[in-house]
Amino acid sequence: MKGLLKKLNPAVKKPTLVILAGILWFAVGVMLVTMAAIWLKNSQSEWAVLFALSGFLSALVIHHFGFLRIVDKNLGRIKKIDGKYCAFGFMPWKSYILIAIMMTMGILLRHSGIPKDYLSIIYLGIGTALALSSARYFHNARKYASED
Repeated sequence: MKGLLKKLNPAVKKPTLVILAGILWFAVGVMLVTMAAIWLKNSQSEWAVLFALSGFLSALVIHHFGFLRIVDKNLGRIKKIDGKYCAFGFMPWKSYILIAIMMTMGILLRHSGIPKDYLSIIYLGIGTALALSSARYFHNARKYASED
């Protein structure tokens, strides 16, 4: 059984692990920004531009004070890895629980009675911050590739 689990483990080198993390963060960010952009495009509110601006300004705060710390922790843990490591190991397993909670909250918010205009601020903020923070993964992947 142990041999089978080892065969099924999608082990990758550090640079690949960092690139996978960057791709995931960027893809989720783009998905959230796209949803918010569609909501704002379909908005009948004269405040749509203000909602978009609020979302982008909140993204800078979320990126700088929240997500960069998480990225740095993940990169610090990856840096200590020797050899190949599970492709899903770019963040601790506890973070996957947090992601599941955040996804559930996002789904509940989308299906709540809250107007999409207001939700677009949250989605733009988090989505743009994720996309911006992914750049740190990509930058470090080049460094790790040169070390490998």
